[in-house]
Amino acid sequence: MDKFPEQIGSNIRKLRKDRGWSLEKVAETTGVSKAMIGQIERGESNPTVAVLWKIANGLKISFTSLLKNEDHPVTFVHYKDVQPVLEDNGRYIVYPIFPFEPTKKLESYRVELEPGCSYENEGHQEGVEEYLTILTGTMELELDGQKFTLSEGSSLHFYGHKPHIYKNTHGEKAVCQMVIYYRD
Repeated sequence: MDKFPEQIGSNIRKLRKDRGWSLEKVAETTGVSKAMIGQIERGESNPTVAVLWKIANGLKISFTSLLKNEDHPVTFVHYKDVQPVLEDNGRYIVYPIFPFEPTKKLESYRVELEPGCSYENEGHQEGVEEYLTILTGTMELELDGQKFTLSEGSSLHFYGHKPHIYKNTHGEKAVCQMVIYYRD
């Protein structure tokens, strides 16, 4: 877990070099400053969810491809063993459970929203679908002028290319399983 920032930095550096891009080109494409990209690549900064999404969307890659480690034929994961990514002062917590694999075209997360949490996603690239299943608590999702209230046991599927907001306006923590699918 203590190597998490280095892992992210190594993945970004590899992607950048594979494309033959400079730090400046990555900064232009993602909207994240050249200095911040450099700090992330060196493992000196542990980026927020929002920064990682900007990088992923700008590079047109999956979020978890920035987080992934080497592949194994069988993987057992307990969310407590996964380094979380925090947003909204630690009230929006994302555990990247199964990172993106090109042959599967999906990634899976455990997401926890503390009471009062609000997280806005600017939207993913075209062709991304989200599948949410609420494990505990209640959360709201605002998407394209509609508001959905989800409680334990309910699920929602939507196309994620438009901005959307996850909120917990209730008094207890909300936990959901999120699967993001990348269509061709």
